[in-house]
Amino acid sequence: MSSRRARSRQSMSSSRIADEQINDLVCKLQAVLPESRIRGADRVSAARLLQETCNYIRSLHRDVDDLSERLSELLNNTEASSAQAAIIRSLLM
Repeated sequence: MSSRRARSRQSMSSSRIADEQINDLVCKLQAVLPESRIRGADRVSAARLLQETCNYIRSLHRDVDDLSERLSELLNNTEASSAQAAIIRSLLM
């Protein structure tokens, strides 16, 4: 019976460590998100923070897609042998 208690305490101890690590990572994630509504809050739920992170990543993907499209249009509108085209191609590499 005592070995069960010891394992239970050990399991609880390791889950506390995991919880502490999760809390630390959530705080770090909150610090790097540019969302002012998240940054201004003292304490937000991990679920809300993860949702805001997903939203931010989606917006970054949209920005990348938009910039890629604009860059492709710019490349299509410049002469292939021009210095400007060479610069654009170097940015794509």
